[in-house]
Amino acid sequence: MLAALLAASEAFAAAGPKEAVSAVAILVYHRFSDTDDDSMTVRVATFEAHVRFLRERGYQIVPLRRIVAWLREPGATLPAKSVALTVDDGHESVYERLLPIAQREQLPITLFVYPSAISNASYALTWEQLRAMHATGLFDVQSHTWWHPNFNVERRRQSPAEFERFATTQLQHSRELIESKVGGHVDMLAWPFGVYDDVMRIASKLGYVAAFTLKARRLDRSSPLLALPRFLMVEDVTPRILARLLGEPDAPSVPATEAHP
Repeated sequence: MLAALLAASEAFAAAGPKEAVSAVAILVYHRFSDTDDDSMTVRVATFEAHVRFLRERGYQIVPLRRIVAWLREPGATLPAKSVALTVDDGHESVYERLLPIAQREQLPITLFVYPSAISNASYALTWEQLRAMHATGLFDVQSHTWWHPNFNVERRRQSPAEFERFATTQLQHSRELIESKVGGHVDMLAWPFGVYDDVMRIASKLGYVAAFTLKARRLDRSSPLLALPRFLMVEDVTPRILARLLGEPDAPSVPATEAHP
């Protein structure tokens, strides 16, 4: 996984800059813990090392919406070293582990949640927690579809008309639930499993202005708004590796917190 991430990032960097802000990065996390629990869990110490590295290297952690505005509006501007933080799924550790760090460090974060799990699954956030996070002004709650289906699987087992209705419901019902339960405006989407293909057409028809994949590269103003790339953050992405993903000319020294237990 890490080899593919690095190869994609370095190939993109080789294309060279086209303007003052030629490319920006979006990072995506899933779960947080004090220990390395599974492949999608990042230790709190690792996340804090990422934030410390970004700030030491002069990166500006900006709201995801600001990057989307830069992509959509010719006159919009961004800091030269912009990066956005996103978190998929709506795991309870976002409230328990990430929220205190976000408040301390004043980190703008976009959460992509699938409402079928919220206040239902034992591992998931509750609507009350999401409302509390949204009220801080730091968390923007957006759609990850209704119940996180694999659209490739569903397309194979449904007729075209059935799949059209299914995908429409997944995108529309998710937005309606989040807006009614949390507030705010839902017009951004993270594709489950990074699968999008022709479902982009449905998202566009429903009024989504941006959607995000798991393609491991930075984005620029030529990137398709409904298939924007993000770097998947896992425990093995140390600050040294993050530097390479972001196209830094040299890797940083390894801080003490980078060593794995």
